[in-house]
Formats: sequence, structure tokens, C-alpha cells
Amino acid sequence: MPHHGNEEEHNTSAGQQNTQGNGQEPVIRDNRKVDPVTGQARHPEGGQPSGAGSQAGAADSDGDALAQAEEILNGVDVPAEESVAQGVKAGSGNAEAAELRDDLLRLQAEYVNYRKRVERDRAVAGEMAVIGVLNSLLPVLDDVDAARQHGDLADGPFAAIATKLENALKTYGLVRIDEIGVEFDPTIHEALIQQPGEDIEVDTVSQVLRSGYKSGDRVLRAAQVIVAVPA
Repeated sequence: MPHHGNEEEHNTSAGQQNTQGNGQEPVIRDNRKVDPVTGQARHPEGGQPSGAGSQAGAADSDGDALAQAEEILNGVDVPAEESVAQGVKAGSGNAEAAELRDDLLRLQAEYVNYRKRVERDRAVAGEMAVIGVLNSLLPVLDDVDAARQHGDLADGPFAAIATKLENALKTYGLVRIDEIGVEFDPTIHEALIQQPGEDIEVDTVSQVLRSGYKSGDRVLRAAQVIVAVPA
């Protein structure tokens, strides 16, 4: 049938006539992917976001695999001698204890050696300090000997002071080397003059020109002597 006017209006009127003829209301579906109100993406009705289904399936499969693995492990009997607790095999505790004991003994031995070495070094340091003081006082002792030989220290307060000084130095191990008539010893004697002697068979100290001193086994100064040698 020919029509006049706008084609869109004709289609609309035709649609209304068809609807009225069928007795049903028109169904309008909104297939837009973005909600015009919230601005969020739409998903099909009853559906899930893309990838959710695959993730859920993967989780279900992993859960099933873990459950199967637990069932297999629970059903296996492991002998007691092959059991493992926290990564350490049974019986290895004794080996660890022995190793720790050896380490402790080694550390103890090292500490004992260190303590002995420190004590030895301390003793040597103290001895060297005493020797330094004694060496510095040897010229004073020489002056005391010279004054005594000249009779200046026969009596009086200075003689008492000299005696106290010599006794105090003896407490620190100072020993005088001034004996005569003994065999010449090059480790403690310094021979300045040699003279032929009578009735002697070995070199003998006949006179002491300057006294020597020693502290313990250490010779601080050799005695200067005159040696009598066999004729």
C-alpha cells in the first residue's frame, strides 16, 4: 500500500499495529556494555567476569591434586629410622652434640693459652720495668761504693741511708758481683788486666775494680776485674 510522509513514522505505526494485533507488549533490551548511570562495565546476566571461571576451575583442580597427594602420603608407612623431623635425621643430634662439645673444648683451650700468654707477657713487662729502674740506680751505687772506700760512709746518717738503699734494692732481686778469688767467668766478669799468678791452675779474679750487678739470671752489668793467670 503506498504511503506518504516520513518513513520512520510509518515503521512506528506499523509496529504498533502489529503489537496490537498480537496482543503482546514490546520487549526492550539494553545491550549497552557500560552502565550510563554508574559508568561501570556490565556483564551478561548470570555470568562472571572474564577469567573468573578459569581461575575457579584451576583452584578446584589444585585442591583436588593436593587432596590426592595428602591421601597418598598419609597412606605410606615410613620406618622410624628413616623419619625426618625439621630437616634433621634421627640420630644426628648426637653428632651435633659431639661437634658442639669439640668446639667448646677448642675454645676453652684457646682461652687457657691466651690467659697464660697474657700472664707471661705481664710478668715480662713487670720484670723489664724493674730492670729499667735498677739500671738507672747503678751509677748511684757506684758513688756509694766510692764514698765507702774513701771512708766517707763509715758512720753517720748518710751511711744509714746508703745501707737502706742497698737493702731496698736487694728486695727487687739486685745482687752484687764483687767476689775475689773465684774462677773467672766471662759471662759476669770483664777482664781489664791479666797478671801472672802463683799457685793457680785456672784464671782467677784477683781484684775487683768496679762491682757488677745482676737481677735473677739477668746480668745487668759485668764486674770489671783483674785476672790472675797461671804462670
